[in-house]
Amino acid sequence: MITGLVLSGCGEDDGPPVLTWYINPDDGGQAAIAQTCTEEADGEYRIQTSLLPQDAPSQREQLARRLAAGDSSLDIMSLDPPFIPEFAEPDFLAPVPDDVAEATTEDTLDGALAGAMWNDELVTVPFWANTQILWYRESVAEEAGLEMDDSVTWDEIITAAEDTDTLLGIQGIQAESATVWLNALYESQGEQILPDPTLSSDEIETALDTEAGVKAAEIMHTIGSEGLAGPGVSAMDENQSMFLFQGDDGSFMVNWPFIWTATQAAVEDGDVDQEMLDDIGWAKYPRVDEDTDAAPPLGGINLGVGAQSDHPELAWDAVECIVSPENQVEYFITNGNPPSSAQAFEDEEVEDAYPMADVIADSLDDAAPRPQTPYYSDISQIIQENYTPLSGVDPEGTPPSTDDYVKQVLRGERLL
Repeated sequence: MITGLVLSGCGEDDGPPVLTWYINPDDGGQAAIAQTCTEEADGEYRIQTSLLPQDAPSQREQLARRLAAGDSSLDIMSLDPPFIPEFAEPDFLAPVPDDVAEATTEDTLDGALAGAMWNDELVTVPFWANTQILWYRESVAEEAGLEMDDSVTWDEIITAAEDTDTLLGIQGIQAESATVWLNALYESQGEQILPDPTLSSDEIETALDTEAGVKAAEIMHTIGSEGLAGPGVSAMDENQSMFLFQGDDGSFMVNWPFIWTATQAAVEDGDVDQEMLDDIGWAKYPRVDEDTDAAPPLGGINLGVGAQSDHPELAWDAVECIVSPENQVEYFITNGNPPSSAQAFEDEEVEDAYPMADVIADSLDDAAPRPQTPYYSDISQIIQENYTPLSGVDPEGTPPSTDDYVKQVLRGERLL
């Protein structure tokens, strides 16, 4: 499905070059930025937006097919970080000019910058970034006697939920969120699921069968097998965990910043009491080891330019405009998607709208990308199959069996 936002005129013959920006669905923020940057271009180019499918795998599939076919309309693309290596490895993306790289990343938060790279090279430009933080009910933390700071651990919040007879908000559904969670548990121990993601499919290996892998699996298994996320854990995505957290049994939850505005809206609609909103606290993502800083999940969108674009120089000019701190601020305020720019987080509007903005910014600085590899989609699907349902995760058996599964699939010895 393509929705064209042609901002003036009828085509390139009637005016300046038209740049097509393939966007993921949002609340109209990218289209608004396209219009702003078209106006600021003062006749050098116009930007029209083309809407990608709703879900990330379908977005990847459409872009991959177009890029492989040499589609010259792919001037600018909004890309999920996990799919960037798959597009960069076969040279589907135009190189980022040095001056553009310098101008667009001088104040980019470290985690967001890491997600824009492949093989130690910047191949896309960070636009907006996302991360999970730990949301908690202040009344529950107080009842449990838990000091909520950046050193709180998964073991501590599990114990607190058990002691207070409350439930944890996690994402236990068989979906991308399973990989997001496992990777964060792993990276928070200073380890990587892929020790060398640049290896070929015949050589690449995952490293889940380690002490770090066992500990990550133990956390997931404990929450699932002891019912600490409630009976609906196998269907619990980000929205369902939010609803659980907003209810009478809510206690602690890992989730994205949309929680804040969504809960405010629920209060305005009368679905949630103001007392619940007033009871919300926030902290950085839980640690696995109390002596090791957490590495929160990284999400967001980066911008790439298609290698076959007819107007690569203009496209990079447009990218510079799109990712300006001012546009990132506006996008956060209107669409709820956090900036990748440290400067944007210092804006008063951001601080007023998101009182936890400093925690989000700090988390993005420490955030870790999911495994960066051209084979990410296969690896993620295998993790989703092996680490759900949570109650079936075996700390001793699941990590090595998942390692073997990945090897067999990537070597062509087994089908997904």
